Order: sequence, then structure tokens, then C-alpha cells
Amino acid sequence: MSSVNEKSVQSLKDVKNLTKVAVLGVLAFFIMSFEFPLPFFASFLKIDFGDIPALLAGFALGPWAGAGVEVLKNILHAIFKNQTAFIGEAANLLTGILFVVPASYVYWINKNRNTAVIGMLLGTAAMAIGMSVANYYIFIPLYQKVLNIPMDVIVSLGTKANPRIVDLKTLIVYSILPFNILKGLLLSLVTLLIYKRLSFLLHR
Repeated sequence: MSSVNEKSVQSLKDVKNLTKVAVLGVLAFFIMSFEFPLPFFASFLKIDFGDIPALLAGFALGPWAGAGVEVLKNILHAIFKNQTAFIGEAANLLTGILFVVPASYVYWINKNRNTAVIGMLLGTAAMAIGMSVANYYIFIPLYQKVLNIPMDVIVSLGTKANPRIVDLKTLIVYSILPFNILKGLLLSLVTLLIYKRLSFLLHR
């Protein structure tokens, strides 16, 4: 009888957690809409804080939940706002997972402020390096081939912000890499400021 009760409790917990992931995924989608460029970076690189709900989910429920929020957020964006033949959503999904999953995994090993900071720094590094490689070999060539955007047009968007950018390699080094480092640090700072205040809601 006790095993039946335990299964019922676990099933209820699973439903509650999936509901939280769904709510945070929708919230992340709405937050993602408020994006803005930064000076000194290519104009197509824009900051948004849509990864914060995913990171909150990862910290509160586990890495799977953070990844789930990222997936749902980008599915909703692909349905309602897709303008890039799903390339943008794929890039955003990979960006979020590279940041959120390492950060929340490290935090879950030993839940305290220090591991949260270490995890987010590791996630920032994974995102910055991973997206530099992915943009160089996958996403920017896809924009070029699928959307017929010439490489010199893509590069010129970076050159306007930084004259050192003259080709794809310098676009990665002087724009995409530092942009993702800065993005990761900003997301980490905001998460540190709000997580404790919101964690009681996520653990209900």
C-alpha cells in the first residue's frame, strides 16, 4: 500500500514539475521578445533575458527542467515569430542549453552560492566557446546558404560596430565571443540577485 502511495506522490510531483516547466517556458518566450543590441557588437547580436527562467528552472528542479524551458521557449518562438527559417531558434536553443545545463548541473552537485557562481561561470565559458564554434561552422554558413545572405553583408554588420572585423574569423573573435561572455555574466548577475527571492515559489 505504501508503494502505491509513493507512486501517487511521485506522479503528482512530476505533474507539478512539468507544469512549472511549462509556465517558465511561456514566461521565457515573452521575455525573449524584449531584446536589444549592444554597442561595439554586430547589430544582429541582441541581448534578452529569456534564459533566466530556464536557469531558475535548472537550479530549482534540475538540468532537465532548464533544458525543457529552453526547448519550449524556442518552439513557441518558431510558431509565432520565426523569421529565419528556424536557424535563429536553433542557435538560440543551443546557446541556452550550453549555458543553462552546465550551470544547473554543477549547482545540483552541491547546492550553495559558490557552486551556483562556479556553475554559471562554467556555463558562460561553454556558451561563449561553443557558440563561437557553432557560428563559424554551422549557423552563419546556414544564414548564407538558406537565406541567401552574402557573407560580406553579414561581416559588414560587425564592421560597422568594430572596424577590426573584416572577415568571418574576426567577426567571431571580436563580436560573437565577447558578446556571449558578456551575456553570460549579465544573466548570471541577474539570477544571483533574484533566485533566492523566487526559489520558494519554484519549490512549492
